[in-house]
Amino acid sequence: MVAFISFLFSNGFLLLISFVICLFLLDFVKSRKNGSRLPPGPKGIPFLGNTLQVDFKNPAETVRQLRKEFGDVFSFQYFYKKLVVLNGFEMMKEALINKAEDIADRPQLPIFEKVGYAGDTKGISVARYGSSWKEQKRFALTTLRNFGMGKKSLEERVTEEAQWLRSVFRSQKGHFNPQLHIHNAVSNVICSIAFGDRFDYDDAKFQHLISLFDVALKSKHGFLYQVLNEIPILLNIPWLVNRALRLEHEVIKFLREMVLEHKKNWNPNDIRDFIDAYLAEMEKVKEDSGSSFTEGNLLMTTYDLFVGGTETTSTTLRWALLYMILYPDVQSKVQKEIDEVIGGERKPTMGDVLQMPYTNAVVHEVQRCADIIPFSMPHMTYRDMEINGYIIPKGTTVITNLSSVLKDQQLWEKPFQFYPKHFLDENGKFIKREAFMPFSAGRRACVGEQLARMELFLFFTTLLQQLTFEIPNDQPRPREEPLYGFTLSPHPFNICAVARG
Repeated sequence: MVAFISFLFSNGFLLLISFVICLFLLDFVKSRKNGSRLPPGPKGIPFLGNTLQVDFKNPAETVRQLRKEFGDVFSFQYFYKKLVVLNGFEMMKEALINKAEDIADRPQLPIFEKVGYAGDTKGISVARYGSSWKEQKRFALTTLRNFGMGKKSLEERVTEEAQWLRSVFRSQKGHFNPQLHIHNAVSNVICSIAFGDRFDYDDAKFQHLISLFDVALKSKHGFLYQVLNEIPILLNIPWLVNRALRLEHEVIKFLREMVLEHKKNWNPNDIRDFIDAYLAEMEKVKEDSGSSFTEGNLLMTTYDLFVGGTETTSTTLRWALLYMILYPDVQSKVQKEIDEVIGGERKPTMGDVLQMPYTNAVVHEVQRCADIIPFSMPHMTYRDMEINGYIIPKGTTVITNLSSVLKDQQLWEKPFQFYPKHFLDENGKFIKREAFMPFSAGRRACVGEQLARMELFLFFTTLLQQLTFEIPNDQPRPREEPLYGFTLSPHPFNICAVARG
């Protein structure tokens, strides 16, 4: 017997069994603590919960099936964590708008601490709800809103980039994939805001930057990233962490170098961009030890601008071009309205939106139908919250299924089709729809919403003003169903850009 016990210890077998038992006990305690208070949901297995029931290639379908069985509010166990999933417009309105503060917090993912989102250095997107987050959000909104700063306004920067993109499209011979060109243009808008200037599309430094952001963003939804979040003890293995976060660390290094360059020639009387504006704010509060305006938050907030302002907008614009080649009658109506309101030479402005109801409806319908971020970012309850008769305890992660609102069969005439009349009344005038919430809603609504709206309208009208987009003669009709990743994106497709007469 002694020999047998020695064998177990020498091989680490007992240690492994003890670890597994601890996991099961932790899972049991958490289930007992929260189980009676949370909404109903599917039964899971210890530790893994309902994780094996998720179709990771199309998690939205998993949620749709569970909603059919358990209703608009249900719980779900992801590994040993209990989540609550909200569905439908009424539940979303109740949680995000009527009880906005109750659901304003963010769950803290262990791996973010390793990226740089540590302590109070959390930027905006993943920061806990509190005074620091409020300061950072208020500053970002104010700075973007008043971005003129004596030089180019934000609208002028977007218009300039739209002109560059149109020139690139016109120079293409035959058919081409628009993805990289669109990504370059949208990234350049953020570069002009953050760094004060745009880059040439073939600039090596620029291409390296957007490649880093693109790959780093995609890696956050990979299997290794998820495992490290759910089993944080693995974060103590250096080589594993380095493998998972190498690209994020390169992004932070790049941003730190840009901040250092700005510090060297910073002039408080010549605010060129977002970094300069942030450095000015840091100077104002340098005597306040409790201020959230630190270099760490500058790095993370700038990171947030790139992540939030590049992938989503560029993906939406790709959907817009795809719908135009799939629905040429819609494209013709948009161009007719552009001709009547703007003409063939004048640059489009945001002031044209009110005179262009059909174009505005098309841009909104692209966002609704493409539904590129079905679940938004996860929320966490700031305090105990009651919804639909259930009590969701403080600290519970809540997933908002925005797709269930944008594709609600009770609210939209043709929820699964591209149908611009969703946003037009019987007289052809644009109508706002309360259930239109691609940017989420409430306290955690997308900080860059106004910038994204501006980019979508100005890029879209600038391109269609002088170009018509067609399916290449030798190419099959592109697929309309999405590819699931960080966003719901179109399958790769080619187009022809034909100059209008």
